[in-house]
Amino acid sequence: MQQDQPTGPVEYVTVAAEGVHETEINRSRFLCALAPAATEADAQAFVARIRAEHPGANHNCWAYVIGADAGIQKASDDGEPGGTAGVPMLQMLLRREVRYVAAVVTRYFGGVKLGAGGLIRAYGGVVGEALDALGTVTRRRFRLVTVTVGHQRAGRLENDLRATGRQVRDVRYGAEVTIELGLPDADVPAFRGWLADATSGEARLELGGEAFGTV
Repeated sequence: MQQDQPTGPVEYVTVAAEGVHETEINRSRFLCALAPAATEADAQAFVARIRAEHPGANHNCWAYVIGADAGIQKASDDGEPGGTAGVPMLQMLLRREVRYVAAVVTRYFGGVKLGAGGLIRAYGGVVGEALDALGTVTRRRFRLVTVTVGHQRAGRLENDLRATGRQVRDVRYGAEVTIELGLPDADVPAFRGWLADATSGEARLELGGEAFGTV
C-alpha cells in the first residue's frame, strides 16, 4: 500500500552536545548551558537541573524550542526586566534556526547595571557564543525501509548497500535476513529498482515510518 509522503521540514539544526559557555560582561558572570531536548518535558527537566545547580545565582533565565517546525517556543526572564532575557535568548535560537534545544543563562550579578539594551545584548549574545563554542549538527529526515532476503544473498547485499553509501541501521538474522536502512523519500522509487536488479527480484521491501538522523 502506498504511504503518504511526510510533511514538514526535511532537516533541522540542533546543538551537538550538552555544554556550558561562560562570558563576563561588566563584572557579571553569564553562564549559558545548552542541551539537546527531544521533548518539552526534557527541556523543562534540563532547566530545573541547571537551576538546582546554581541556587545562589541572581537569575536563571531560559528558553527552548521543540519541534523541527519550532512548534513549541517558550522563554522566561526569571526576574530580569520583562523581555530583556528569555525573549532575546529565544530569538537567538530561532535566528540561528536551532531546534530541539534548551538554553539556560545563569547570571551572577557583578554590581554594574546593564540597562535594558545591555541585558538584551548580553542574554542573546551569550547564547550565540555558546552555540559557536559547543557546535551544532544537522539532522535530516529519512524513511525507514526494511529489506528481507535469503541468507545466500544477504552478505553480498549488505556489502553493496554499504558500498553505495546507504545508511544501514540494523541487520537481523533469522529464518531470513532482515536489513533495516534509512532513505530519503525521493530515493525510494529508484531504490526499489536497484534492489530488484541486485537480488533478481528475491528481496522484499517494506516501508516504515520516518525518523531523523545526523547528516
